[in-house]
Amino acid sequence: MSGIDTKGKRLFIARHGETIFNLAGRLQGDHVHTPLTRTGFAQADEMGKALARHLATEQPELDLIASNTDRALQTLSVVAEHVGADWHQARSDERLREIDMGEWGGAWYRDLAGQLEIDETERLFVTVAPGGEDYRAIARRLEHWLAEQEFARDAVLISHGMTSRVLRGLLVGADPHPRFDAPIAEGLPQGSIVQIRDGIEDVIHIGGGEGEKA
Repeated sequence: MSGIDTKGKRLFIARHGETIFNLAGRLQGDHVHTPLTRTGFAQADEMGKALARHLATEQPELDLIASNTDRALQTLSVVAEHVGADWHQARSDERLREIDMGEWGGAWYRDLAGQLEIDETERLFVTVAPGGEDYRAIARRLEHWLAEQEFARDAVLISHGMTSRVLRGLLVGADPHPRFDAPIAEGLPQGSIVQIRDGIEDVIHIGGGEGEKA
């Protein structure tokens, strides 16, 4: 499986910063309204600084893209300010939302002990939530989104932990994960940002946050 041709354009991809649900130990899934914590804003600030350093004297015309959740749009606004991009031109899409946790959306992790199995090494959910998505479903909606992209300009894209891993897997042409039957990239700490161009990924910044929490 080969990576996706982005016509030489770069996608700078990151997940949102820490949220109040992350801090409290709640499953937010595709919930729209879970705002960033102070740590989350600090992580967004670091991502913006890192991207500005990476671009250095470049002044590329950047597309701004995010899932249509508060936490992704908040993160994007901070990153955009650092690189001199106009957040008001941002495009959002619900297909970039986090994994749908169905009936478990908003639940406390502690209350799902014995029900929700997590692969602690991979930081991935083994159990599919009642009424929720698996990783193949995430890949399908992201494939539809990718098929619509023209890759006319470099882009900053803010998504979520699980979703961004599948998106990165699709972009680099990763083989389907043997356990989850979907292309899933390696997890990165919250606050990290990568560059993907024509199927090649480079890590720009490693954040200091935790691993994936949906």
